[in-house]
Amino acid sequence: MDVALAVIYHDTEGRLYGQIVRVLPVLTKIFGGLTVWASHVAYERSLALLASARALIERESSDRATEEPKLGKFRRAAVALALRLNLPFIMYCDCDRVLHWAEWYPEELAVIAARVARLDFSVLGRTQRAFNSHPRVQRDTEAIVNRVFASVSGHAWDVTAGARGLSRGVAEAILNGCPDEEISTDVSWPLFVQRSGGFSQGYIAVEGLEFETADRYSDQVTRAGGRAEWLAQLDADPGRWAHRLNLARIEIEAMLPYSG
Repeated sequence: MDVALAVIYHDTEGRLYGQIVRVLPVLTKIFGGLTVWASHVAYERSLALLASARALIERESSDRATEEPKLGKFRRAAVALALRLNLPFIMYCDCDRVLHWAEWYPEELAVIAARVARLDFSVLGRTQRAFNSHPRVQRDTEAIVNRVFASVSGHAWDVTAGARGLSRGVAEAILNGCPDEEISTDVSWPLFVQRSGGFSQGYIAVEGLEFETADRYSDQVTRAGGRAEWLAQLDADPGRWAHRLNLARIEIEAMLPYSG
């Protein structure tokens, strides 16, 4: 494959370890190389397992770590690391999402990995079913971001699923010209590419980017009495609404320079 997979890893408790064990052979079969940008407190056994599969791994130094890791900063670092593999295309995906995708929809993941090599920049979003699998606290707030993005860009895309396909040229352009270090890379990257011109860009909706978080919290799901009950607990927490609304604010403010 001509596509490198780039992920970030900040799983301090090792909740993703078992899933990595199960799907790592799938990922190494689909992608031409794996790169991992890890936080300084990432679970060591997972990193050792990834290293055994010849993943290229770099870690955030503890002296540069912040109390709350900046998602966009890590995404940029992961893409920069993937450029070192000298493959013509990169697929970036948040780690927990691509693990779920590889476990439950491996055939689709293989097809999409091939499709991202057809465009300079691909926004990978969710089908309506996959989007609706998320708790309401996530659906309602991300729908606001997607609505504003459609108004600014002219594209009715789901941009908040944490997955992108990038050619080397687009990756280098983003790293050099789009310094966003927040979660708002969801919106700033496609808007930057659109404004830059000269790059092909498109959208693919997939099933595999459905709600993945339950994979690593089976203990909480069981205590809640089932998945539906657990989701209801998430939606009943005002703190989660405040957090998600703040993320939406960050994303919308990042679109202001591209509006008008």
